[in-house]
Amino acid sequence: MNDKMFEKANELSVQQVDVYTDTRDLLAHARVNARRRGFQDWFICDVDAHHVETVHWHEIIEYIEDPVIREQALMYQKERIGAPPYGLNGDLGLRYQDVGGRIPHQSGQREKTEPGVHRDVTLTRRAMESLGVDVMVVFPTPMLFLGLHPQPEMEVWLGRAYNRWLIERILSADDRIKTMIYLPFNSPDEAVRMVEEFGDAPGVIGFCITSTRHKAVHHNDYMKLYAMIEERGKPLSFHAGYHWQDPSLATVNRFLGMHALGFAWCNIVHMTNWVLNGIPERFPKLKSIWIESGLAWVPFLMQRLDDQYLMRSSEAPHLKRLPSEYMREHCWYTTQPMETHNKKALANTLEMINAETQLLYASDWPHFDFDLPQEISDLPFLSEQAKRNILGLNAARIFGLDTTLRKSL
Repeated sequence: MNDKMFEKANELSVQQVDVYTDTRDLLAHARVNARRRGFQDWFICDVDAHHVETVHWHEIIEYIEDPVIREQALMYQKERIGAPPYGLNGDLGLRYQDVGGRIPHQSGQREKTEPGVHRDVTLTRRAMESLGVDVMVVFPTPMLFLGLHPQPEMEVWLGRAYNRWLIERILSADDRIKTMIYLPFNSPDEAVRMVEEFGDAPGVIGFCITSTRHKAVHHNDYMKLYAMIEERGKPLSFHAGYHWQDPSLATVNRFLGMHALGFAWCNIVHMTNWVLNGIPERFPKLKSIWIESGLAWVPFLMQRLDDQYLMRSSEAPHLKRLPSEYMREHCWYTTQPMETHNKKALANTLEMINAETQLLYASDWPHFDFDLPQEISDLPFLSEQAKRNILGLNAARIFGLDTTLRKSL
């Protein structure tokens, strides 16, 4: 596409969009802006994007190992008109994310796709091409609540089925699409089995714990799991979420407040336990990534833990350094949703977390608050090398990715 065509595309104004609007039309300006910023010559990795796995739940439940549960799931989906996805627990608060219908693609992407290619592969490719991304890491969406399922065995059955489906149907179709596989963290032995079975599958570049759960990350039951993941050299991620029935957040009466607090709170709790119980000391080569909780909470927690540790260091005997040092050197963070309103505070935050080596770009597409790569490239206080690192080279280093450029803009 020549410059004149790009100029014309940049003038494109979608007068009306709905759930059928093509991803490439929704992101038409994003693609033009990526070209203008020269992103065709940058390696860009999106460390957190999503698909709505429940659209293909009829496919996923076919992979349930237990024959009784599989038959029950198939019958449930087939015979109940308008039935919700079998086995999932969820939160109706997610319906607020379309902002009263003003962001229709958040309610459901029903755009047409080509026959012969899996729908989720097509939608992911369209998003990658429009955002100017070379590699995209995809996560589920409704399954992010599975950590609070009242039946721990359901997390195992559905988590395994989803992983098998994702590897066979989606990752195998395009080596630019990657994932960090779902771990049923409420069942430590099953999480270990998941790593053993799927840890080396093509397209699997790490492992994911959904942060919306109440299991203590420092419990001794998880030491074998951490040792196994450390030995494989792949990172372990904590993907944040929220749950309106969490007792600590139950008084919040606006989705705005729940969205602001919930995604940060779960990772604040897990990070506190992760650091104070010496996991980085016990597993110094284990890389942890903290996803979709923004960045503003990190300086707060660094200062708070350092202050308390200096007064009560005997309660954290594993630590040899300040908590903030572990958070700065042993942990990685993703950008989205990066708090950009106060640029001075943001600059200080990026300095405190060592962003040039520890920060990873994430779009969170297709959610309503997704971020474009230009959120990083347009920051005036970052060097070009820092921008390139954050947008892709840090991810290439932590995941061992091929940085050969493959996108076209």
